[in-house]
Amino acid sequence: MRKTIIALSVLLGLVTGCAPEVGSPEWCKKMKTKPNGEWTMNEAKDYASHCLFK
Repeated sequence: MRKTIIALSVLLGLVTGCAPEVGSPEWCKKMKTKPNGEWTMNEAKDYASHCLFK
């Protein structure tokens, strides 16, 4: 049981560690390809401030 929890924690860390940083050019490209209906309010705000109004 303990090994499973540790393995899941490591996997979660790897997955979140691979996401581009908010405001980076990679993140802006990713958000551009994501359908606008799937954006959260925070993503829309961050996109506007980091990608549109640099």
